[in-house]
Amino acid sequence: MADSGTKKAILHHMNTDHQGSLRMYLRVYCQVSSREAESARLEDLTLNDLLLRTASGTRYTIPLSPPLKSFADARARVVAMHKECLQKLGLSGVVIKEYRVPRGGHAVAFAVCLGVMVAFSRRGNFVPGSWMYETLGLQRAPQAVTLCHDYQPWVLWSLIGAHVLEAAVLAVTRLKPHGVSMFGSVWWMWMGSTVIEGVSAWHRFDGMVKEQKAKQH
Repeated sequence: MADSGTKKAILHHMNTDHQGSLRMYLRVYCQVSSREAESARLEDLTLNDLLLRTASGTRYTIPLSPPLKSFADARARVVAMHKECLQKLGLSGVVIKEYRVPRGGHAVAFAVCLGVMVAFSRRGNFVPGSWMYETLGLQRAPQAVTLCHDYQPWVLWSLIGAHVLEAAVLAVTRLKPHGVSMFGSVWWMWMGSTVIEGVSAWHRFDGMVKEQKAKQH
């Protein structure tokens, strides 16, 4: 009876609080796609194996080697499996599930970069009669305006190119290791934000990771 109660508690705990671990088990030990593994549920547990099931109804058996001596050993084993899966998948133990809007200095950096992109989006912005030229009174700095007009394409595409590269680095070195699903809404928000503001988004993301790590200790 004690083993039965322990087993039920383990099943409930894993399905309620550790679905991320179950998804990784399927991906690593059963070579299941991340999409199929998304709905992983721990259906049964024995001393010899785990039985997982996905929303499609497919069941997967993961052998436990060596077998457990008792269900009391299950916690240590699933934790070890979790760590092994993180290593094999190149993931971090910290998962970021949201996008954080820029505030303070980050908001200033975002606004400045966006303003530069808008200003240099077309050469016509630096021509007398344009809305930006007249509104900002650019006639007061003719030499600077001429320089901006002549180098407009270089400024725009150099900035965008650098930020696109920084977004790609973010995706590989931060989003993927911290469990942000590629092409998901959170992924797109971080990528789009980085294309605009550049490395400022990296610092904000890193700050969230540090916060999560602090909560875990």
